[in-house]
Amino acid sequence: MKFRNALLAATLIAAGVGGTAWAQRAPTYDLSQLPEMKGKVAQYLLTPRGMVDGLILADGTEVYVAPRLSNQLVYAVRPGDAVTIHGLKARASALVLAGSVTNDASGATVEGGPRGPRASLAPLEATGQVKEQLHSPRGDVNGVLLSDGTIVRMPPPEAQKFASDLAAGQTLYVRGVGDASPLGKIVMAQALGPDKDHTQPVAGPRFGPGGRWFGHRGMMGGRGNGPMMGAPGGAPAAPAEAPKP
Repeated sequence: MKFRNALLAATLIAAGVGGTAWAQRAPTYDLSQLPEMKGKVAQYLLTPRGMVDGLILADGTEVYVAPRLSNQLVYAVRPGDAVTIHGLKARASALVLAGSVTNDASGATVEGGPRGPRASLAPLEATGQVKEQLHSPRGDVNGVLLSDGTIVRMPPPEAQKFASDLAAGQTLYVRGVGDASPLGKIVMAQALGPDKDHTQPVAGPRFGPGGRWFGHRGMMGGRGNGPMMGAPGGAPAAPAEAPKP
């Protein structure tokens, strides 16, 4: 409970507590008071719409930031840069909820910014060896990182269902929708398996503001009210037909 409350406090701090005013003035709180860690950026973490919502460090640590930081983060920090992060560390996994990210070489610090544009989702597929598992900010496994840098995402309940396929070292084929750009490639899984000829369907999540997706129990794995993933561009899926009496 204490950790959950701390995460909520850090989220409010990272969001500036003041909505749009965050992009206009410095944050109210001194984020340097949060625990500090250092590392080297390996690649960006992406939402299914191709927006940057964090970093993967060279040691495998996942660093999440507020969604509105996307634009500023890619200008201030790039793969290969050494960074200093102030945020909260998860107890049982290499996961950090960041309040600020500083480029050690340039001194540029990211603490807030406007929401990025929404992008449409395109059909994508990928295949490769699983390098490591990825997590939601709550610590639930919700995807994997392939050896070529491709990020694969799915709701946590589906990640549990396909646990054996998502183990490190396994060869994985995935088909779904997502985004591929110079920032990286991310696939929101709709089917996966050891190869293209042996796949099983993956239940889809729902998307919310800024391209973040809602699974079964909260953001990035929880209860939410967003359009279903069924069509590229986040178009709402048709409602289920009511049972006949």
